[in-house]
Amino acid sequence: MSQPKLPQIEYFDVLKNRRSVFAFDADKNLDDNLLHKIINKSVLAPSSYNLQPWRILAIKSKEMRKKVYDKACSQQKVLDAPVLLVILGDKEGYLRKNPAWEIKKKLGKVDEEKINKIIKHNDNVTYNTSDKKLAFAIRNSSLLAMSIMFTAKAFGVDTHPMIGFKPEKIREIFELEDNIEINMLISVGYHDQSHKIKPREERLDYDQIVTEY
Repeated sequence: MSQPKLPQIEYFDVLKNRRSVFAFDADKNLDDNLLHKIINKSVLAPSSYNLQPWRILAIKSKEMRKKVYDKACSQQKVLDAPVLLVILGDKEGYLRKNPAWEIKKKLGKVDEEKINKIIKHNDNVTYNTSDKKLAFAIRNSSLLAMSIMFTAKAFGVDTHPMIGFKPEKIREIFELEDNIEINMLISVGYHDQSHKIKPREERLDYDQIVTEY
């Protein structure tokens, strides 16, 4: 049986129409195949050395979403949206254990000597402090997070990013390693049409945010 054609929106319409949705339709599920499509398109986001030092927890069960809800400022969208994504960044994502290195090696872009050289430089210079490692994890996983929100909207799916949660409690729930940083939560689903979205606030423009030299 052929899959129904999914709605896709022109890029500038995605920019215009993507909104942070506060109210989700709790009765409308998100198809697993569609979730896979959203993520598999979103990973085209750029990353340092294209190492993709990120991971995602897709929380679909109501039981697990309830556990997160209690540690995420009791935000109703955590419960109502059919999927909650936990966006994670790996502070050690440049190390040899990252499978992306093996892909680069198979493509002939690097050999073991070059990999070791890059890792050594990162350890000694680029990411030689805990703050730099944290920035590495947050910067890269943030690029993925925004890519997810735009891609979801292109498929007609709504999202809302959240930083209102207790990271140490979320870490306990999912038994996350110390090198994994919890960047944000993203509720994913469909807007509850009975709740009107407020008009978009005016954005600062070029003249207000750009300094030319």
